[in-house]
Amino acid sequence: MTAPAATRAPAVRPAPPLWKLALIGLVAGLLSGAFGVGGGVLIVPAIVLLLGFDQRLAHGTSLAAVVPISVSGVVGYLLFDAVDLPVAGLLVAGAAGGAVVGARLLARIPQPPLRWLFIGFMLLAAARLVVEIPDRTATLDLTVGVALALVALGVVTGVLSGLLGVGGGIFMVPVMILFLEMSDVVAKGTSLLAVIPTGILATWTNHRRGNADLRAAATMGLAGTATSILGAAVAVWLPPRTAAVLFAAFLTLVALRMALHAVAQRRAARREQADG
Repeated sequence: MTAPAATRAPAVRPAPPLWKLALIGLVAGLLSGAFGVGGGVLIVPAIVLLLGFDQRLAHGTSLAAVVPISVSGVVGYLLFDAVDLPVAGLLVAGAAGGAVVGARLLARIPQPPLRWLFIGFMLLAAARLVVEIPDRTATLDLTVGVALALVALGVVTGVLSGLLGVGGGIFMVPVMILFLEMSDVVAKGTSLLAVIPTGILATWTNHRRGNADLRAAATMGLAGTATSILGAAVAVWLPPRTAAVLFAAFLTLVALRMALHAVAQRRAARREQADG
C-alpha cells in the first residue's frame, strides 16, 4: 500500500557523477586563471543545467569550489609577480562590509533595474576594452585618494555580490583596468586574491545552512586547481591586445547569460501572477 503523500519521504537528489564535476572544475579553473574571476559564472549554470542543482545550492556549492581554484590561480600569478598585496587588502576591507550591506538590502532594493544596470556596465566595459589596449607596464601609485577609491570599489563589489549573486572579479577587474589604469595581468591576479576571504566566509555560512554540497565543491575545486595555474600563465603570455579582446568577449557572454536569466525570471513572475 502506498504511503499518503503527506508522509512520503522527500526525493533524494542522486550524487552527480565525479567525471562531470571534474570536467566542470577543469574548465572553470582555466577561465578563473585566465580572467581573474572565481569561476562561479561557469560553475553555477553548469551544475544547474547539467546536474540538476537548485539555484541556492548551486550558488553555495560554487562559492566553496571557487576557494581552492582561486588559491591555485593566485599562486600562478605570484610566480609571475603579478599580485598587488596592498591593493588586495584594501579591496577585501571594503568588500567585507559591502557584502553585509548587500545581504541586508536584498529584500529592500528592486533587483531587476540594478541587474540591467550591471549588464549595461559589462557591455560598455567590453566595448571599451576592445578599443583601448591596457598598459601592461602600468603601476598603481597608492595615494590616499587611490586607497579610498579601492575601498569604495570593494564596498560596491560586496554590495553587488550580496544583491545579485555575482562574483567580485567580474566587476573588480574591468574597473581596475579601465578606471584605475592597472596592468591587466596584475588586476586579474589581485582580484583572485581579494575574492578568497569572502569565499571562505560565505562557504562556512552556506555549509551551516545546508546550502553547499561540499563533496561536489571539493571535486570541482581540486580539478580546477590543475588548470587555474595554467590559465594564469596564459594571461601573462598573451599579448595585451589579445588578452583585452578575449576578456571583452568573456564579459559579453556573462552579460548575455545574465540578461537571459533576468528575462526568464520576469516571464516566470508574469506566469505566476496570471495563474494567481
